[in-house]
Amino acid sequence: MNKGGSVCCGYDAPPLTRREMLQKSSAGFGALALAGLLGEEARAAATDNPLASRQPHFPAKAKRIIFLFMHGGVSQVDSFDYRPALQRDTGKPYPGKKPRIVSSATGNLVASPYSFKQYGQCGQWASDIFPHIASMSDDLCFIKSMYGSNSRHGSALLELHTGSDTFIRPSMGSWLNYGLGFENQNLPGYITFKPTGTHGGMNAWSSAFLPAHYHGVQIGTKATPIDRAKIPFIDRNGKPLSSQRRELDLLAQINREHLSERGHDNKLEARINSFELAFRMQAAAPEIQNIDNETEATKKLYGLDDPKTRDFGRQCLMARRYSEAGVRFVQCSQGYWDAHGGLKNNHRDVAGNVDKPIAGLIADMKARGLLEDTLILWGTEFGRTPVGQGSDGRDHNPHAMTFFLAGAGVKPGIAYGSTDDHGYYATENRVHFHDLQATILHLFGLDHKRLTYRYAGRDFRLTDVHGDVVHDILT
Repeated sequence: MNKGGSVCCGYDAPPLTRREMLQKSSAGFGALALAGLLGEEARAAATDNPLASRQPHFPAKAKRIIFLFMHGGVSQVDSFDYRPALQRDTGKPYPGKKPRIVSSATGNLVASPYSFKQYGQCGQWASDIFPHIASMSDDLCFIKSMYGSNSRHGSALLELHTGSDTFIRPSMGSWLNYGLGFENQNLPGYITFKPTGTHGGMNAWSSAFLPAHYHGVQIGTKATPIDRAKIPFIDRNGKPLSSQRRELDLLAQINREHLSERGHDNKLEARINSFELAFRMQAAAPEIQNIDNETEATKKLYGLDDPKTRDFGRQCLMARRYSEAGVRFVQCSQGYWDAHGGLKNNHRDVAGNVDKPIAGLIADMKARGLLEDTLILWGTEFGRTPVGQGSDGRDHNPHAMTFFLAGAGVKPGIAYGSTDDHGYYATENRVHFHDLQATILHLFGLDHKRLTYRYAGRDFRLTDVHGDVVHDILT
């Protein structure tokens, strides 16, 4: 017999010391960990429905969001950031240091052409171009110290929507649906009404490297008449659902056979799911898009009786209807606020398109109890300079802008942060786009540092390596 002591030869092996055991088994720890990780991935791939609702990291206060995007750059000093010093010092040079990079040469300080007054018990200042929104001030949370990183429309717009002003990244709506799944399996999780086709274009509502299930669904374009802005190809054109079901089943069978040959293919899996979702939407979406059952009082509340407010009013009404039906992220867009010249007429005209519909949306959501778990966000890609371009224009200004929020988990009737005396820079309690994004995710019960997706060997997140939750504005 071998005195080496192997069990097969009838001898008990001598006991190993702890050090020997670690030395002999250390290589196996990695294999065990890898096997565990691969097992988890395999189980997830086998059982996970990418559209299924998922639990947040912690209890959420918001279930859905309506983002009212004001494309072009709303001037903070002509809307909600009243600066008495700007009115007093009009015509004088700005006393501080101007940014090194601006879109073009800018002159002296120019007073707002609008009058301001205080509204509500909170005493919020607002200009006379937003009388309806201002009347809702006690329900709103204003952030007057927002700022971004880029003075160009496209880059600033993408940073607001995706967290990056230089790379293609998933949009905020895509991240939310990736983290939480779909609230309604028969509808998209992300809809954007009449988005701009420029300044980032589709990248502003793209899922980028996230699975394609989370891509935004575009309804209409800037040039689409609002009554024709509907989900494309939603009508069956008289074909019975039973016939469509047989066609879809055959197509799914062919695609799944193809998928079994190729193995895991995210794009093909997303295509299969998209056909199924489109089929289910044909039953659910037409009813939502048909507003005939809305009362005349409701339509008037949103401004559908006035040609000036009808377009954005219908966007807002449809946003309420889709949100009510369980669409997690709905965006309405309105341009064009880019007033390098003719600011007085530009801002008054564009504000007149959106003021009543937005106030109507907030009032309607509140009356229906939807505001309790729906977040409403109003914002723009950058503000404008307090110094002028000519006598009636303002340049791009990413260093200061005003946003407001309402609804789920947000303190109403407050103004957070401030700019300098003339409104050029956010100075007190500054809030970057990344801070806003982190705060929005937090309201949905998501930790922005934990909501990650591995792509190209790196864990990505909406806020990249930045962002702090603004707890002071939360209830």
